[in-house]
Amino acid sequence: MSAIALRGHHLLCLLGYRGKGYSDGFCANMTEIYETLRLHPETVIEVIEGPDDICRAFPSDQHSHCCNDSVYRKDYDILAQVGLAIGSRSSWRGVLSRVASNVGPDDIRTLCSDCRWEPYGLCKEGVAHIHGKQELRLLPESENKGGAK
Repeated sequence: MSAIALRGHHLLCLLGYRGKGYSDGFCANMTEIYETLRLHPETVIEVIEGPDDICRAFPSDQHSHCCNDSVYRKDYDILAQVGLAIGSRSSWRGVLSRVASNVGPDDIRTLCSDCRWEPYGLCKEGVAHIHGKQELRLLPESENKGGAK
């Protein structure tokens, strides 16, 4: 199994993912990555700069934010908080351990203040969950459609 390429902020986005997103295609891709990591936490993650394996499915008919300065800032801030760098390779289990040690639920408000998904509180809940149990939650079956994260 090859490594999954992830940018900094997606390390936290995955924790808040509940089966919803920008489009059905985006959700299918994100769910596939999420389920791979949930079922195989030994999967290797390679931290990259810029668009990653999640970004590749961003709908072409919507205004992409993948290369915005604010997104790169969020990547760098989150990587610094988690203690990883561009080019780092770690198991997903190792990433979860680093998040649990270095990111608190209330940090989401600051780290992700300009994210359109932050007001929903899902990533905050996801970080809180990781503090109690270092594994991804089951996705709600009825919510695997487009809409809010």
